[in-house]
Amino acid sequence: MPDVTARAHRCLFAALIAVAIGANAAARAQELDAGNYPNRPIHIVVPFPAGGPTDILSRIIAKEMTASWGQTVMVENRPGADTAIGAEVVAKADPDGYTLLAAMDSTMVLNPLVKKELPYDPLRDFEPISLGAKNVSLLEVRADSPIHSVDDLLSTLKARPGKLNFGAGTTNGRLAALLFAKLTGTSFAIIPYKGSAEVVEGLLTGSVDFGVDGTASSLPLIEGGKFRALAKLSDRPLAQLPDLPLLATAAGVPELGDISTWIAYYAPAGTSKEIIGKLQNFIATIYADPAVARRLQQAGINAVSSKPAELDAFVRSETARWGKVLHENAKFILE
Repeated sequence: MPDVTARAHRCLFAALIAVAIGANAAARAQELDAGNYPNRPIHIVVPFPAGGPTDILSRIIAKEMTASWGQTVMVENRPGADTAIGAEVVAKADPDGYTLLAAMDSTMVLNPLVKKELPYDPLRDFEPISLGAKNVSLLEVRADSPIHSVDDLLSTLKARPGKLNFGAGTTNGRLAALLFAKLTGTSFAIIPYKGSAEVVEGLLTGSVDFGVDGTASSLPLIEGGKFRALAKLSDRPLAQLPDLPLLATAAGVPELGDISTWIAYYAPAGTSKEIIGKLQNFIATIYADPAVARRLQQAGINAVSSKPAELDAFVRSETARWGKVLHENAKFILE
């Protein structure tokens, strides 16, 4: 019997050594991969159709990565389910740095607050890399609309309750519309879209009468005489439209506050710190390049980078902020 016990102990010890050796080998392999990163194509998953702010920013970053690293960096558009489809793709990808997510506030903050079931966990399934941008969203109409100001919009909504259609391509935009309706005592139909491209099409074709979209996709149409901006949802400066009022101020509902959208980059959970650091440093470096900064500004993108820990803290603070808003307005928003 003692011999059997001794043999069992020796087998267990050998197994533990094998596990330790395997773990060390895996760690060394990961370090080697991180040192060689990138040595094959990278995919940036954008959870929206092509043409919106997240897509535009990601294509600029992808182009710079390709030029600097000598590896093809591709943007892969995976729209649907308020960005959850694209997020799930990255959450289930190998943690090797070759599949990245261009997330939005909807992805990391609002979806977890308003949806009962998600195919991903924003804190468990991803490694934060860096903020990408803090955007300014615009409330806009077609240029041929008889509505020329927020006052005109409010008068029209009150004269025709429930008759106008509103379009937004993000959870953030739809929540802003619900709060706007509540605070101004107006009613209108909210048409949910998958992203900026569909909002633009809805406005151009007349499917919606007014809507919210980001500056990156809106400014060319405003400058081209297709759209008219009525207000901005964030109080950040906007050089292209310096006199555009904040919606909360123009509508006389300061409780609406500053409703900002943002873009951030993530890798699957378990991606090495070396790879995360290389990606974060690259984003910060290209943002400091005057030529890239000009391209971003011309595209209407307010580029902002961060350290991974700063992004994590920012998301947690945004979750607390929006959680309070949703709690205080739960009956109205969820009814």
